[in-house]
Amino acid sequence: MQHNRHINSVQWAQAFGYAREACAGIFRDGGSPRAALGAFGLGTAEPADWSAAVDRIALALCSRPARTWQTRKAA
Repeated sequence: MQHNRHINSVQWAQAFGYAREACAGIFRDGGSPRAALGAFGLGTAEPADWSAAVDRIALALCSRPARTWQTRKAA
């Protein structure tokens, strides 16, 4: 899946790498693509393969706003 033009290409590459690493860990532990999507809070009604799971996770990581020190609440 090619990322959308509104996503920074560096951010996409990092998110895609992280998604691949996370999915590889879930695969090694005997999990399924559906379990990988569930680990990131992404449900799916249709069966997913590993490639689609990596793409969806990377896209979800890119679409979430980054948490900065300015958005944290004081302790």
